[in-house]
Amino acid sequence: MARDVFALVDCNSFYASCEKVFNPHLADKPVGILSNNDGIIVALSPELKKLGIKRGDAAFKIDKQFIRKNGIYLFSSNYTLYGDMSNRVMQTLHDFTPDIEIYSIDEAFLSLKGFKHLNLTKYGRQIKRTVYRHTGLPVSVGIGPTKTLAKVANRFAKKHPFIEGVFDIIDHPDKDKILRWMEVEHIWGVGRQYAKMLRRNGIENAFQLTQAPNKWVQNKMTIVGLRMVKELRGISCINLEEDIPPKKEIVSSKSFGTSVTELLDLQEATAEYCLRAVEKLREENQVASQITIFISTNRFKNEPQYANYASARLPLPSAYSPDFLHAAATIMKKIYRPGYNYKKSGVMISDIIHQSKAPLDFFQPCYLDDKRKVIMDCMDEINEKMGNHRLTYAASGIKKPWQMKRQALTPSYTTSWQHIPVVKAI
Repeated sequence: MARDVFALVDCNSFYASCEKVFNPHLADKPVGILSNNDGIIVALSPELKKLGIKRGDAAFKIDKQFIRKNGIYLFSSNYTLYGDMSNRVMQTLHDFTPDIEIYSIDEAFLSLKGFKHLNLTKYGRQIKRTVYRHTGLPVSVGIGPTKTLAKVANRFAKKHPFIEGVFDIIDHPDKDKILRWMEVEHIWGVGRQYAKMLRRNGIENAFQLTQAPNKWVQNKMTIVGLRMVKELRGISCINLEEDIPPKKEIVSSKSFGTSVTELLDLQEATAEYCLRAVEKLREENQVASQITIFISTNRFKNEPQYANYASARLPLPSAYSPDFLHAAATIMKKIYRPGYNYKKSGVMISDIIHQSKAPLDFFQPCYLDDKRKVIMDCMDEINEKMGNHRLTYAASGIKKPWQMKRQALTPSYTTSWQHIPVVKAI
């Protein structure tokens, strides 16, 4: 029986790399991506890291003269672009194996079980070249007999340029040496508190952790930790998760670009978040019967503070946007209090089930049995073809003064006809 083999493909500095693909002059330049409302740096290129900037640094605290002197570029988060580029990467990876787990927006595990006849390092380099050719994005590839060791191999490939972005740790003669190099903080599955505990007990790297007795590991880190340690020893315990489990709840929330005081503005913002949450619900063929609305002021400001939330249930599970919009507007009227500067609102949809399990009612039709689903399917199809929110509801407003600050937003190069790059041949 063929043994398990996993490859972890991870995009290098994904958000910053996406920006560089469509702006060639940014090559080798320090690039940072800002959080919602352009607050803090959430992603950065290697060039920016070398200048001493860290993830989580507040953008307004970085000296403007320092930015100009070092040619730093800071961009607002362009999630539409990043999401589409991620899809392109994942579609490319499907050409290399039928078994793939999309782990995050910029990472995927590939099963290479049964690929023993191939030189896996060469195959990894082929993956790397193909992804770059199709998307312009650089990736690192780590190959191992378990998912955890594939993670180790991937990090080793990223940190050692001479490896050229691909590393196979299977049967490597220096495997123990590499595990000694991997500090406990960087092991997949070891959080901050576990790392502190391990160091207190004299375990500072992955190799030392593999030598710990099973009983001690399970006592200190539960059965999940024991599984991770066995994976470091080369025993595959964590399977590929090809089917993403449906969400138990969906949350859509953002901070406002400016403080909001009026009920109408709060209702409009909450309506937009509500529409997005219900879209996600329909994407997974789910229906839901409960909605929760929450609002809050800015707790970091020295001014009157207020926060509240409330929930409502629908008569029957639904994925019809107006059902949720009506409930959201009613809830907001109940929890709104005048005289406060609101900074954030949000929507949580819960009690989610698959639409095939939606209960029936003697007195009113189910969402699936009348025109509501037909309307929603038609609306989603138009928006998918013509662009997000081409068709929407007036409840979400028109001018939207509460929207996030995104003063350095780049175009949506791959998803908007107006933003498609123009190439001139001379």
